This record gives sequence, C-alpha cells and structure tokens, in this order.
Amino acid sequence: MTNQSAVSDEAPGQSGAGPTQRRRTLGFRLLALRRASGLSAEVAGEQAGVSKATVSRYEQGKGNVRWNQVKALAEVYRASEEETLELIDLAKNSKITDGWWVPLAGKLSDPMRILLPIENEAPSIWQFTTGVVPGLLQTKQYAEAIKATPGNSLEPEAITEFLDMRMQRQKILTRDSPPAYHVVLDESVLCRKVGGPDVMADQLDLLLDRRQERNVTIQVLPFDQGAYSAALTSFIVYGGAEPSLDVIFVETAVGSLFLEEGGARQQYDNVRTFLRQEALDPDSSAELIAEARKKHLRNQK
Repeated sequence: MTNQSAVSDEAPGQSGAGPTQRRRTLGFRLLALRRASGLSAEVAGEQAGVSKATVSRYEQGKGNVRWNQVKALAEVYRASEEETLELIDLAKNSKITDGWWVPLAGKLSDPMRILLPIENEAPSIWQFTTGVVPGLLQTKQYAEAIKATPGNSLEPEAITEFLDMRMQRQKILTRDSPPAYHVVLDESVLCRKVGGPDVMADQLDLLLDRRQERNVTIQVLPFDQGAYSAALTSFIVYGGAEPSLDVIFVETAVGSLFLEEGGARQQYDNVRTFLRQEALDPDSSAELIAEARKKHLRNQK
C-alpha cells in the first residue's frame, strides 16, 4: 500500500468529529506548528523526549496517540495555552474503541483498516466506478457472484465473513445521520453480467430503490460520451469536515493509494466536475438503469 499525504498551514479543532477525524486534525495542527517553529521532526522529537518516528506518525494521523507526548510537543512548539488544551483534547478523544470493525481488525487488510474508520466518519462520499457496482450499493447475491482476481480467491468461511462485512458497511447509508453519497457509474457496470440475469435484475432494482433516498445520488456515464472518460480509473473521495481533510482512495491490482496532498485533491475535484457534467442527470440515469434491467431479463429467455 502506498500512502501520500501533505498538510495545509492550519486546520481548526473538531470536537464533534469522530476519532479518525480528530486524529487527522491533530496531525494537521502539529505539523503546522512544527513548520512554524522551524524545527525538523528529529529535533522536535529530541526536545520533547519522543522519537522522530513518533513525531511523524502523529503528524500523519496514524495509530493511537498519547496525550502527554502531544503536550510535550506543543510546549516545544510554544503553542498557546488554549491551543495546547485543544490539542490535548484531540489526543484524548482520538482512539477508536466502538467501531463495528474493531473486533475484526486482525483479519482486515491494511487498506481496510484505514478505510473503514474514514468511511464511517465521512460526511460525504463521492465515487466513480468502471468495474462493478460499488460495495455500498451491492446486493449480497451480486457481491457473492463477483469473481476474485487470480490469487485472491477466498475459502467458504472467509467468503461468508466478507459478505457479512460488506452488508454491515452499507448500514452507514441508512443510519440516523447518513453521509451524502454521490455515485457515477460507467454504463459498462450496468451491462456486465454478474451472477446471471436474476442477480443483475435484483441488483439494478436495488439501485433504483436507493436512488430515491434523499442522501443518495446516482448518475450513469453513458458510452456515447466518448473515450476520454473510459481512461479514468475508479476512485472514491471521502469528504472531511473541511476540504483539507478529504481523502481520495484509489485501488489498483498492486496496492491501494490514500491521497491527501492538496494538488491531488484539486485534480480529483476537476475530474468530479467533469464527470458530473458528462454523466446523465439522475432521472435519465434511472431510465438507463431500468432499460439495462430489461435487457438482462430478455437475455434469460
């Protein structure tokens, strides 16, 4: 897995954010303070009595945080008393203890251990996919019918666990405060036969049902929009409490990318604008989804 990140000059406190957001906000603020102090991570660590690796880990929002070490760093950076107290509060409330995935942490891949907390706390999720229906919108039968890539097949017990986890993830869309979920599907997703006509009909029915929910927007990028869009890779943007906390997730055959650098955010914002304009509006997209459903059932005869 590759992780790329960079930090803006400032990021406000977020007392109401979830643990992952608080940890990432803490990292933004610690890095901003260190840069303002002109200290290297190594020198800052020496003066605070922590390792360079700890300074870097905190700045990247990775792992659990010790509030006394954050206090020591804040003192090295000569942060104000008010800011020091805010940083300590962020540190004390940055540990994830109640996520549904926590008991499964030992069985999750590295990307999933990062992705699930971010997904669970994101106020908005924006996704473009060219392969299959996104996991958050899949029926259980559709998910089960997706063929594993070579070398990634699962044992029957693991498949059951995988499907249960996928269904659990979908609950974020129907909870009391769900994220705003915007999906752009390449038309090929509707045409690709996964599990047979009945499975596809049920899957497309689910898309038509979900699009009627207030927090879900589904657009389809039709074939006749040309080849440029076909060259785009599937991606997800997990919106943060502010734009500087957005995370772009890109999965490839050789690893996963979590992009947080400002330039990457701007590029993907441009791509999202392009895709929204090129894709059909939600109502026209629903018509195309309904037509694709009919075609799958006709092919059954």
